[in-house]
Amino acid sequence: MLLKKDKLYLITLLAISLIVFVIGYLNMNYLIKVSTRKFLDIQIESSQREAKEFSNLVSYQIENGIDRDIIITNIQKSIEGTNIESGFICMFDWSGIEICHPDPQKIGKQINPNESFVRPLDNSIDSEDFYQLLKDKKQLGGLREFNNNRNSEIIYLYPVKNSDWIIAAHANIDKIDKEIKKLKLTFLLVYLLTCVSIILLSVIILRYISNYYEKELELKNQLLMGEVSTLKKLNSNLTNYKNKINDKIDNERENDDTSKIKKRILTYSKNKLLSIKVEQIAYINTEHAITTITCLDGKKYTTNTSLDELYNSLDQSIFFRANRQYILSVKGIDEILKYGNNQLKIKTKLDTSIIISKNKAAEFKKWLNS
Repeated sequence: MLLKKDKLYLITLLAISLIVFVIGYLNMNYLIKVSTRKFLDIQIESSQREAKEFSNLVSYQIENGIDRDIIITNIQKSIEGTNIESGFICMFDWSGIEICHPDPQKIGKQINPNESFVRPLDNSIDSEDFYQLLKDKKQLGGLREFNNNRNSEIIYLYPVKNSDWIIAAHANIDKIDKEIKKLKLTFLLVYLLTCVSIILLSVIILRYISNYYEKELELKNQLLMGEVSTLKKLNSNLTNYKNKINDKIDNERENDDTSKIKKRILTYSKNKLLSIKVEQIAYINTEHAITTITCLDGKKYTTNTSLDELYNSLDQSIFFRANRQYILSVKGIDEILKYGNNQLKIKTKLDTSIIISKNKAAEFKKWLNS
C-alpha cells in the first residue's frame, strides 16, 4: 500500500512538473518576445525623436541664414566626444560623406553600405526589423561582428530641409544585444524559480490533502470495521437466538403448555379457511388494510385480524414488531445488514427486505440478546 502511494506521488509530481514546465516555457517565450519588442520600440523611438529634433534644429538655423560652415562647426562641437556606447547622432551628405561625427576621425570618410543597416527615408525600421537584425548578425552572418572601427549600425535616417544633409541615428547593436540577453536570462531565472516554487507548493498541498483524506478514510474504515463487527455479532446472536427458540418450542411440546399464546392462526386462502402453525410463519405484513401471513415455504395467507391484535397474541420471544407494517419471525430472518444512518435491513429467507428504523434498532438488538 505504501509503495503504491509513493508511486502515485511520483507520477503526480512528474505530471505536475511536465505541465508547469511546458506552460511556463511557452509563456516565458511569449513574454520575452513581447518585452524584447517593447525594449526595441523604445530604442527606435528614442533614436527617431533625437534625429528629428536635430534635423529640425539644423533646418531652423539654415532658414535663419546662418552660414553652413558655422552650423557644421556648432553641430560637431555638440556631438564630439559624446558617449557612443548606446547610440549617437551623426550627419552626412547625399553622397555618403560624413560631415559631423562624435569621432572626428570619421569626418570626410565615405559610409560603407555593407557595414551599416540603412533603410530608405520613407520606410522606417520597426521592432521586427530590429529584432531580425540582431538575430541575423549572429545566425546568418549578414553583418560582421563589432570592432574598433565600427561599433554601431544606422537604424534611422532623417533629411534636413533646404539642404543635402541627412541626420543618421546610430544604435550600438552589440550593446543592445547584450541587454536583450540579460533580459532573457532574467526571464529564464524567474521561469525556473516560478516552476520550482509551483511544483514544491503543489507537492506540499498534495501531501497535505492526501494525508487529510487518508485520515478520513482510516477513520471511516475503523467505523466500518466496528459496524461489521456489530453486524457479525448480531448475526451470531440471531443464530443463537434461533437455537434458543427451537429449544423452547421443543420443551413446550413436551410439557404440553396450555398458555394463552397462540399456536395456530385462522387464515384464508382463496375461499378456503385454513389453520396454520405460528412456527411456520416467516413474517406478517399489512398493506391497504389487508393482513397477509407469509410462511417459510413462500405460501401467503390472509386474515381478518389486525396486525396489533396478532402481535399481542403471538409469542413475542419469537416475533418482533419491526415497524407499523411488519411483524418478523425469528425463523424467517436470514441475514442482518446495515442500512442508512444507524438503521438495519433484515433480509428474510424469502428475499424480502424489511427496514428497521434507528429508533427500533436498539430494541431489536436487545430482543436478540434476551
